This record gives sequence, structure tokens and C-alpha cells, in this order.
Amino acid sequence: MAKSLRHLGKPSRIPASPNEAVLDHVPNPHPDTNYVARFTAPEFTTLCPITGQPDFAHLVIDYVPNRWLVESKSLKLYLASFRNHGAFHEDCTVGIGKRLNVLLKPRWLRIGGYWYPRGGMPIDVFWQTGRLPAGVWLPDQGVAPYRGRG
Repeated sequence: MAKSLRHLGKPSRIPASPNEAVLDHVPNPHPDTNYVARFTAPEFTTLCPITGQPDFAHLVIDYVPNRWLVESKSLKLYLASFRNHGAFHEDCTVGIGKRLNVLLKPRWLRIGGYWYPRGGMPIDVFWQTGRLPAGVWLPDQGVAPYRGRG
């Protein structure tokens, strides 16, 4: 397993773009159990593809693993690779969810992109695959509707 990991335990640079980023996965130690794994990125940054101005979001990624878990260092580097990438909020949020879905083939996945306003209006984007497996406890994503996000 460790031989195929490209980032864990090694020096790594932030990729120049999401397309250049490599996401690693590791075996799920409990493939017979439905549970939720959550990653929260409260300082996600990308660029507006029109103005080049920075856009900021609070991302929450929840998934019910199947055979694979995303390796967290590679996920951090992948998310950081958006900081010089121009894309709309919807493209970033849904694209991240789809890429994780292809990599992990989870039983279920959702991503919430809670974007801070520019031009006076926040745009929140939500995407998920299918239905949550029965009996799985899923806490609220914990991000308040926009009122200064604080």
C-alpha cells in the first residue's frame, strides 16, 4: 500500500492546478461497516474565472466508504491546488464531489460548498450521490445559513 502512495510521508508541493493534483486512496479498515467520514475545509480558496478575484468557501465533504478511504494529505493538496484556478462555485463544488466519487466509489457521498459572498450574494452549492444507506447517522454539516458566516 505505502509504495503506491505519492504524498504520505514524503515532501510534497501544492499542485499548480486541480488537473495536475494526484489523489491517493487507502484501504478501508472496516469495509463491512457503514459509517460516515467527514472532511471540512473552512478556508477553501479559488479564483473567479472572470475577474481573477479570490473566492472563499467552507467545504464539507461527507462520505460512506466502501473499499477505499481518501488519503487526507493528498486531499489537502488537491483542495489547495484550486487557489490559482479559475472556476465558478458550482464547477468547483460539483467537480470535487465527482472526482472523489470516481476515485473512491463510496456507498454514498455529499459535498456542501458554502461560499462567502462577492457582489453581495453568497452562492451555496450541494451535490450528492444516491441515498444515504439505511441506519447511518449523519450529523448536520454545521454551517449556518449566511449571516456573516460567523
